[in-house]
Amino acid sequence: MVPAQSARPRPTVAIVGAGAAGALVAVQLCETAARRRTPLDLVLIDPAAEAGRGTAYATEVPEHRLNVPVGGMSCYPDDAGHFQRWLCRHGEPTVTAADFASRHRFGSYLADTLGRAIITAHGTVAVRRLRTRATGCTETADARLELRLADGGTVTADSVVLATGPAAGTAGWATAELRGSDRFIGRPWAPGALDAVGESDDVLLVGTGLTAIDLALVLDRPGRTVHALSRSGLLPQPHAVAPLPPVPPPPGLTALPLHRLRTALRRHLTASLRDHGDWRPALDGLRPAIVALWQGLTDEERAEFLDRDATRWNVHRHRMAPATAESIARARAARRLRIQAGRIASAAPLDDGRLAVSLGDGRELTVGWVVDCTGPGLRMGADDPLWAGLLADGLAAPGPLGIGVATDEGRLRDARGGNHRPLFTLGAPRRGELWETTAIPEIRAQARDIAEAVLAPLTPAPRATRRRPTDQFGLPLSTHAAAAASFRTGLARVVTVRAKAAESFARATELDPGFALGHAALALLGHEAGADVDVNRALADARRSAAERGDERERSFVDVVDRRIQAHDGAGGEDGDRALVDHLDRFPADAFALSIAVPTIAFSGVGDLDGTLAQRLVERTAPAYEGHWFHTSLLAFLRQEQGRIDEAGALARVALAAEPASGHAVHALAHVHYESGDHRAGRDWLDGWIGGQGRGAVHRAHFSWHVALHELALDDSDAVRRRWFAQLAPSQVNGVRALVDSGSLLWRARMSRNWTGRVPADGVLDAVAGDLVERPATAFTALHSAVALTAAGDLPALRRLRTHASGADAVQREVIVPLCRALEAVLEEQWTTAVDGLRGLLPTLRRVGGSAAQREVVEETLLYALLEAGHSDAARHLLEERLDRRASPLDRRRLADLRG
Repeated sequence: MVPAQSARPRPTVAIVGAGAAGALVAVQLCETAARRRTPLDLVLIDPAAEAGRGTAYATEVPEHRLNVPVGGMSCYPDDAGHFQRWLCRHGEPTVTAADFASRHRFGSYLADTLGRAIITAHGTVAVRRLRTRATGCTETADARLELRLADGGTVTADSVVLATGPAAGTAGWATAELRGSDRFIGRPWAPGALDAVGESDDVLLVGTGLTAIDLALVLDRPGRTVHALSRSGLLPQPHAVAPLPPVPPPPGLTALPLHRLRTALRRHLTASLRDHGDWRPALDGLRPAIVALWQGLTDEERAEFLDRDATRWNVHRHRMAPATAESIARARAARRLRIQAGRIASAAPLDDGRLAVSLGDGRELTVGWVVDCTGPGLRMGADDPLWAGLLADGLAAPGPLGIGVATDEGRLRDARGGNHRPLFTLGAPRRGELWETTAIPEIRAQARDIAEAVLAPLTPAPRATRRRPTDQFGLPLSTHAAAAASFRTGLARVVTVRAKAAESFARATELDPGFALGHAALALLGHEAGADVDVNRALADARRSAAERGDERERSFVDVVDRRIQAHDGAGGEDGDRALVDHLDRFPADAFALSIAVPTIAFSGVGDLDGTLAQRLVERTAPAYEGHWFHTSLLAFLRQEQGRIDEAGALARVALAAEPASGHAVHALAHVHYESGDHRAGRDWLDGWIGGQGRGAVHRAHFSWHVALHELALDDSDAVRRRWFAQLAPSQVNGVRALVDSGSLLWRARMSRNWTGRVPADGVLDAVAGDLVERPATAFTALHSAVALTAAGDLPALRRLRTHASGADAVQREVIVPLCRALEAVLEEQWTTAVDGLRGLLPTLRRVGGSAAQREVVEETLLYALLEAGHSDAARHLLEERLDRRASPLDRRRLADLRG
């Protein structure tokens, strides 16, 4: 059980507003409090039926799309792909970061993410929902805050977060006569606001921004004309269909006065248009600097910007999704949507109930309804008693130019400039001081910072005298006893290569959400072993937890895992290898790290040209293990890779005597039998182990693959076929093992020319996730993806794999790309090209990791290509070399066939 907390009262945090901003704060509070084991009562106050949606994301109109691509809408500042992965898991597997999801889907994502955060924090954070409004806030005698509620209740809290969203619009542009008309819709997003609009009623939308665009999509239909009117008559610009990367702005912009800043930005945009054919990259590159640019202006310059530049800035900065822009263009082309520049001078009712609207330039429109689409107001409190009371009582003060409110990094300043109260806000109320503060990328960062500010005084300092639990190799763990026990179980399964390690690590993080090593272990197993883990989420949790509570060894291990995973995105696998080597130099007893470094059955290992780095690491770390069976098992595997077969066999047997379930030792002995050509003894011994101690092995299919290799070498095709269907067919194996073992065996059996009854390889690929096949994280997996795709004859997928590898880490670029080209030549029966490509690859194959027996599939393919090309002398020479290495009835038959 988790150690009991102290008896002090649980602090209460109230969040007023449970739309996007409130939900994001609640997510951060729940997850951070759970990591730090800080007990908390969290109260969400909002009348809406579902948290997370607010006004923006409650719409169910499918055409209402986000105006930010999926890749920019994650709930987490440190995990940009979270929303995209959520969509992939919830019915949209092909979505990309550049797509534009519907707003309703994003609301569902917010609600689901909040729900998961609440579940994660259960037992540490108690969450209540109050479906009412907060109407007032006062300070109590003990420096707490009391919220008055519309239903007559109160909530007393230690901290209050005002996540109320933007201020309501005032419709100050409208005449009193128009505001009093029942044909005027002042709040178009209110439930049922548009219900009275008839099917054929023409409508005037006042405003041409994103609100007007959304309403135009709702109202557009044959027989109706929708007019949209604004002073500029400008619509939001569309996003690019194929967006280019942002272009950073020139330095020194923040020091410029407005007139020079305007000129510099115009030049920046013009240069982007000239160099890239698009102004958008230049504007997107400005985003990180917008707050600094705004804060560098004087109040007079800000007022000038609002008067002269804000409209053009907004239509270029806040853009439409491409699909939305297409729909608007079609409506305009059909004259169902008409955009006009101007202002309303008057509006008078007609006998039939319609309105005669006169514009300032003398034009007249006759419409059934006028809808206010001018968007939110700039000043807080105009229609909100909570903000009005805070401003009147001096607990809050207006922001620059009266826009929003004044804060100190989100903590409200009072009328005297003080910021001592635990009263916070985020998003639109900070617009006066930040300008750019209403989009999810800004709000999620503010939510994280507010959670940190709220929890910092509540989190007890760690007790330095506390004795920490350790793993089975004596290394301390920054967690409590229960989570440490689960971690030890997971580590034991890793070092013995047994199943359910990920489940044990997951249990450790459930018991202690702030346990960095548990999260890092899950991320690593998901990345390299194909475990069902959200790798990026686990990695983000590992980073946060290590920064908050990890010791030097744990922070170093998380950094190693981070670098290895980032290498998948082209950051460079060598960097991850260097970090791993450095980590083991400082912490040689870290068995998990040593497991990662050695390219055996579980992980791809460190990559180097001659394969000696892993050997040096194992030898250097030997003193830390004092002959422990785990270290001996790894040493046995490396000795057989060095060709020291007898020594490897002896070491493996010593390790197995101490721990009969040691998968590494079994693996080493399997290689000893294979490389020594002792196929019958190897087959019988390993087959017996699989049926006994091997029943719990996580990579049981790989051991079956080893038995099948013996049977293949014995030229016993019937035995191979039986083994396939009993232990290696897709009905028995899935995921990465199906790719690495089943796919590889199928191709080797085909190339042996003695496979009776062809088995389709696409069944193997059906058992593997598409991303694993065509976008593998490691070069080792990529090699086997290429082999499986070749066995399936899937030339287009093989080319897609090559494209992926060309943008991945150095080993994939330099080994997998030419391998794919050679295998493409095999499928196209361009045998000479295939031979040249495969022969050139053999010296570099060690870099992909794994064992010599696994990499041998490339040599087998070379032999196959030589025979198909009619290069009999070269094929005979290769077979003779192989037979010099080890006995093989299969190779003897092949050689006899050639000589015959």
